[in-house]
Amino acid sequence: MQLTVLDWTVFFGYFALLALVGWSVNRRKAGSSNDYFLAANSMPVWVVAVSVLATSQSAATFLGGPDMGFRGNLSYLATNIGALIATFIVIKFLLPRYYQLKVTTVYELLEQRFGASAKDHAGKMYLFGRIFASGARLYMAAIAVAMLLFNNIQASSVLAAIALLAVIGLACTVAGGIRSVIYTDALQCAVYVLAALLVLGYLYYSINVDFGTLVQALRQPVEGGTSKLLLFDWRFDVSSVGVFNMWSALTGFILLNIAAFGLDQDMTQRVLTCKDSKAGARALLSSALMVIPTMLVFILIGFLLYIFYQRPDLYQPAQSFADSFAGEKVTVFMYYVLNEMPSGLRGLVVVGVIAAALSTITSGLNSMSSVLVADMYKPWKLKRDASTSEQHFVRAGQFGMLGTAITLSLMAVLCFYWQQYSDMPLLAFALSVMVFSYSGLLGVFFTALFSKRGNRYSVTAALLSGFAVTLVLQPYILQHLSPALAAFDLGFTWQLCIGTIIATLVCLAGKASSTAAVKEE
Repeated sequence: MQLTVLDWTVFFGYFALLALVGWSVNRRKAGSSNDYFLAANSMPVWVVAVSVLATSQSAATFLGGPDMGFRGNLSYLATNIGALIATFIVIKFLLPRYYQLKVTTVYELLEQRFGASAKDHAGKMYLFGRIFASGARLYMAAIAVAMLLFNNIQASSVLAAIALLAVIGLACTVAGGIRSVIYTDALQCAVYVLAALLVLGYLYYSINVDFGTLVQALRQPVEGGTSKLLLFDWRFDVSSVGVFNMWSALTGFILLNIAAFGLDQDMTQRVLTCKDSKAGARALLSSALMVIPTMLVFILIGFLLYIFYQRPDLYQPAQSFADSFAGEKVTVFMYYVLNEMPSGLRGLVVVGVIAAALSTITSGLNSMSSVLVADMYKPWKLKRDASTSEQHFVRAGQFGMLGTAITLSLMAVLCFYWQQYSDMPLLAFALSVMVFSYSGLLGVFFTALFSKRGNRYSVTAALLSGFAVTLVLQPYILQHLSPALAAFDLGFTWQLCIGTIIATLVCLAGKASSTAAVKEE
């Protein structure tokens, strides 16, 4: 597959539009750290809602969503019930507290309750998880971009793709801070949703099978089993295969989304840029509702790819799907783009992958920088020089973004070489690593919100125990512990439930700190 002149025209047209939006937003320079990290609480609700939607998606979603539809059914869509419940919990218990305390990062709430060290340790736990998670997503996107732009996955091509994505992400956002991130996120979201809709339309047109026949074929898959139109799966299965059933949606997915929307600086920072908690609540709820039709589009693409490759008898002679590209495993959507997509539309899909990747990268850059500066550097600096100007912390935030861009790029490079020379499933670990951080954070925040117990020591112990429990439950760890446990397969949502329960109990075990002790910190 080679990109044509039309593909390159689409490609450069996208970057011209991105540069125009970036220039327009960055004309207004941030005057303070609050402006740089929270846009002075002046962002419109609708832009924030689209930005949160873009941040919750990624290149993994853009490429993996169709794969879910191809291999599975609609049950993943039903997990949004858990997301909506979590959204109401965050709106009720967390957002008002954040706005009341006028926090820059969500971990400042822990400082009010347990002292400075609790904020510091929670921030470090977030940073650890975010480096792995965002770095791995950058690696996945770079593999796809290398395939599409360079038609190979040699080391030089993948490293060039990593550098391209990191440099563009940094250039778009470093000057204007979170304001730039949010507006460019909105553009990225529009681009990759448009790309997905056009692919869906092209697929439907190219298959040329009437709607009733398609529905019947999806209801009765040729390989047998349940209908691909199954939405609510009530089978009780705690393995990784059953992770999208309703029991999981009403337990682990609620916890996962409370953590994502309310405890993860990456997502919550956007909501905190609104005028007040009511505006933030509207933005968060709107985003949670917009996820449903967006995810449905990607799953429907997967359904049509299933018809294209598995049911060619409905429209033409057989097509075949090979799940590799030069030895690299690819999704069915990636394979279709490489082999079947027409000129022009293929260029738009390349742009869609880049847009989805950039929305993840830019959000990670600013949120990680905000934790580094607001939670760690600023308190340290003000203790030594109380007269330090706000402009100094804006500059520190920009250097923080540069540092995190380099760190995420190095993590992506590490993923590439580790995958080449090791059998250890690093990518699987990296993509789920926020669950490792979420277990402890959920336990600590639940203790802070709903009890009067806990202290800085039990907070640290809870963060570590949540991580350790989740790590021990991984199949590759269990295999090393005991051959008898090698077959034990527990879905990540249930791992999160167990980790959160244990972390909460550990945090509750600590007696409440006295007010004086907290102030001494």
